[in-house]
Formats: sequence, C-alpha cells, structure tokens
Amino acid sequence: MLQLQALAMASLKGWVVVHIPEAKDLVNAHTSYHPVNTPQGTIYAQPHFTAKLLDNIVKANQARLSKLRLSRQHKLPIALAPDTTLARLAELGAKDPNLAYPVYQALFAELLAPSQAARDGLARPPVLFSLDGLDHIMRLSSYLDAGVEPIHAHELALVRHFVDLLTGKTALPNGGMVLGAVSESNRAATRSLDHFLQKNHAAQTGAPAPRWDPYESHDKWVQEAMQDVRVRKLDGLSRDEARGIIEYYAWSGLMRSSVTEGLVNEKWTLSGGGIIGQLEQASVRAWS
Repeated sequence: MLQLQALAMASLKGWVVVHIPEAKDLVNAHTSYHPVNTPQGTIYAQPHFTAKLLDNIVKANQARLSKLRLSRQHKLPIALAPDTTLARLAELGAKDPNLAYPVYQALFAELLAPSQAARDGLARPPVLFSLDGLDHIMRLSSYLDAGVEPIHAHELALVRHFVDLLTGKTALPNGGMVLGAVSESNRAATRSLDHFLQKNHAAQTGAPAPRWDPYESHDKWVQEAMQDVRVRKLDGLSRDEARGIIEYYAWSGLMRSSVTEGLVNEKWTLSGGGIIGQLEQASVRAWS
C-alpha cells in the first residue's frame, strides 16, 4: 500500500516510476537468462523479464519519456537517430528480448545522466524505483551457472542494478527514491537480511543492536548491500485508526452495518491487529 502511494505521488509530480511488483519472479528460474561478462565479473541478464519490465516502464511513463531525447551515443545492436526519444528507446527493447538488456542499460544511463535543464528534451526528472518482496533477492536464486552451482540473486543483472541503487553505489544525480518492501506474507527465509533489518532499525531508534549468532553463516552479498540501508517498520492500525477506516467504508456505502465498538474490536482482531488489507477484507468483502 505504501509503495502504491509512493508511485502515485511520484507520477503526479512528474517523476519516472519503475516498479517490480513481485521480486520472486526474478529469482525462481521461470524466465530465460544468459551470462554477461563485465569488468566486475560475470552477471546474468534475463532478456524476457527485462523486455516485460521495459514495456511496463513505457506504459507507466509514456508522457514523460516521450518528451526526453538521447543525450549521448550508446553501443547498441541497432542504430538510433540522434533525436530518438527515451520512450521510443524503451519500446524497441520491449519488443525484442535480444535488445532488452542493452536497451535497459542505455535507458538508465540516460535517466541517471546529470540533467541539462536549459536544453529542450534533456532535462532529467527524478526516478522512483521500487521493488516488492526484497527478501527474495537477498539469497541464492534458483538459477544455475555453467558449473551447476546456484547463482546468487545479486549476480542477476536486474537485481544487481536495483541493489546498487538501493545502497547508493549508483547515484541518483537528479533526485529520487529507492524502495524495497518486505512483508510477512510469502516471505523467503533470509536470516542475514533479518539481522541487518533489525540492526539498522535499532541504530536508527537507539535500541540495543542484535548480536549475530556465531553458529549461523552470513551472506556476504547481503551484508555488503544492507550495511547502511535505512529501515522503516510499518505496524498495523490502532483501534481508533481502524474505526476511522471502517466508518469511511460505512459512510461510502461499501459496508452495510452500523459501526459499533464491538464491531470495530472484532474487525481489528480479525485483521491481525489492524493490517489494512485484512481490515478491508474483514469489513468490505464480508458484506459484498
């Protein structure tokens, strides 16, 4: 819900928004992949997933990307006119998985280039990049390398790019935000991530830092990525907040029942202590 609100607000403010709604789809070996050699070592591109992501980026940002032009030359398998828009660039990658990853690289090279506001088509807006299910990319993936060994999620090109943005290794020169969400629903077992979420949250709130269990192995990829990431813990609604939401449902005609103290307590309890999605299900859908 918070990610949806952030995406909506960023879009209204003219930002470029990029969202991966289910990180599990990146790591469950259900899409094509191939190795790419880089100066930092081998990473793995996912052409069909990248093509779909580019398609979503175009659909969500058509109005903004169609006004932005290329500011530099890129090494791509196809020739581009100098006045090509970023919308057209992303469309080319969305239509051809073989072009998708190099086009994705070129697109973000353009979006993260310093803005040239004085020149038409070269002003760069802030970028919001969000991902739901952060826990799924903080562990080994289901993909295998040439030696039939599991590939870590951070060796996947799209994941590496998101993590570099999350940690600040890749800067956002024109401003923006990077969000990674972790929920308790369909959560992957990631002890290293859990430790650093608790550790970083404790550092922000002044609480005692948790100690690492010496009998547990730690994930060096996760340790490096989560070292300085800020954490925001979201709790359920209070009973008073839940009453306000339920009254809204009743006043708007979504729920056909009188709002009493007993009803609020019942729905708050059934929703797991005020989890907004469960509160809606217990209140609205029960009467639909």
